Amino acid sequence: MLTFSPLESNKTHQQDLISIIMNYTTKYNKDNISRTNAYFTFFKMYPEIKWAFLASMVSRNAGWNMCDLEGAILPKTLPPHFRKELFLTYETTNFLIFKDAFPQLLLYHYSTKTSTSLFHLNKYFSTSYFMCKEWELFWKERNENRLMTSLIINEQNVVQKPIIEGAFFQKKVFQSHIFLFQDLLHFSAVLFPTVRGELYGASAHSFRKLDERIYLGKVLANILFSSELFPHFYQFAAKTEHTGSREDYEQYFPYRKQRETPYLRTVYPVIDLSSVEKGDWEQTQKVKSKWVRNVSKPKNINITKWYEKKQKQFRLLNSIWNLSDE
Repeated sequence: MLTFSPLESNKTHQQDLISIIMNYTTKYNKDNISRTNAYFTFFKMYPEIKWAFLASMVSRNAGWNMCDLEGAILPKTLPPHFRKELFLTYETTNFLIFKDAFPQLLLYHYSTKTSTSLFHLNKYFSTSYFMCKEWELFWKERNENRLMTSLIINEQNVVQKPIIEGAFFQKKVFQSHIFLFQDLLHFSAVLFPTVRGELYGASAHSFRKLDERIYLGKVLANILFSSELFPHFYQFAAKTEHTGSREDYEQYFPYRKQRETPYLRTVYPVIDLSSVEKGDWEQTQKVKSKWVRNVSKPKNINITKWYEKKQKQFRLLNSIWNLSDE
């Protein structure tokens, strides 16, 4: 359960508030489950901060992908060292995003409690100047969609240098034949499930390209907050405990499906990533005008059949791969 200590209005010293926020960020940045739950609980408290719901749903996807690595299929195909490196890629990426974003969310929380802008404290959490300005603007104008887009832009920049361009991840993951093969065939997708057994979302490819990830984030936001679908996605999130297993959404399929992926906390220990630094992306990157432009919602966003087709293709390729090793 996400809870925050109350403030004694202006009596709370600045350094005390900084320590409180740092402690809560560390507490809820333990693993994929705690991060996902923290984002969603925050959104329930402050539905005007749309990015928090987007982050929770994308975080669910990260959990499902991590658990796939220890599921019924991938251990037969991918060597243990590569599965570990992929897990570290997912975990470190999401750790850094939470480390950067959650203090910003908490400053908003405490600003609402004191009815005073506290966003000048963002500098103590190494928040980008870009986001410092955007939070101040949101406090005045309450443009929910602009803030969501700004957070998408910021967080994808936060992980670009340390993860996407980082020497370890470049060598071990992003330049591997396996990763390039999956990217080429579009096996990955960000899924937004419903309790009706439907899957919506978009195929994820060109993951290493910053522009593509920002574009995808805006497309996903459009899907997630479309007026006709948002209630169904929210219903799923509110009703369905996040375990990391794909059973979380496959349980709603109209046909029975055996669970093939484990629960996250049964296969992955908590790892210490406190030494991982996010860096300052604004030193080398300026905000592009196309990043802030609106994008249209794709026509084919119901990907239920696409998902089933890709699962069949993946199983077929996995069988061929295994036969070639015999």
